[in-house]
Amino acid sequence: MDRRREELMAAALELFSTRDAEDVSIDDVASAAGASRALVYHYFGGKQELYVAALRSAAEQLESRLRPQEGGSPLDELASGLRRYFDFVEEHAAGFAALLRGGPANRTGEVGEIVDGVRRRLFLLIQKQMGVEEPSPVLRTTLRSWIASVETAGLDWLEHRDIDRPTLEKLLVDQMVALLGVAASHDGGVAGLLDRPA
Repeated sequence: MDRRREELMAAALELFSTRDAEDVSIDDVASAAGASRALVYHYFGGKQELYVAALRSAAEQLESRLRPQEGGSPLDELASGLRRYFDFVEEHAAGFAALLRGGPANRTGEVGEIVDGVRRRLFLLIQKQMGVEEPSPVLRTTLRSWIASVETAGLDWLEHRDIDRPTLEKLLVDQMVALLGVAASHDGGVAGLLDRPA
């Protein structure tokens, strides 16, 4: 990819991570990237196109981190996946925050599809690690709730940084175990999903 285009997207993500997209202008992006307004328009037709391209780039980088690293129990895989997820959060804070922070106006159309796509792939990855073909309504709800918790924890950690990462990752793994325990009391098929051998 063109280096200048990447720089513009990085500047845009930085701005979108702290301000609503509506409050960021093409001039803001150009200024942050040390570029001209004309250059931004050369690469992107307008602000919405730039916003979508920047978010798509962040989403693709995050998803590439989440590809399964074969081997280990479902619980080991979950912990490993969380570690890679938070590697991304730490290394690409602006991209992560921009991806998840948009207001309701940004949750429709292409932007909503990008965010939902990341969640869907994360859901399918966990489902596959657990060896589940078709999740029951109880398991589906449980996994989606946990994914929302992970996203919220990532944003909270970026904002406060008052808990060390290994502790946070362990907390989230323990939350999954606890959530599955509760789910198992409502659906016997959920019991033992994380205990299966590799």
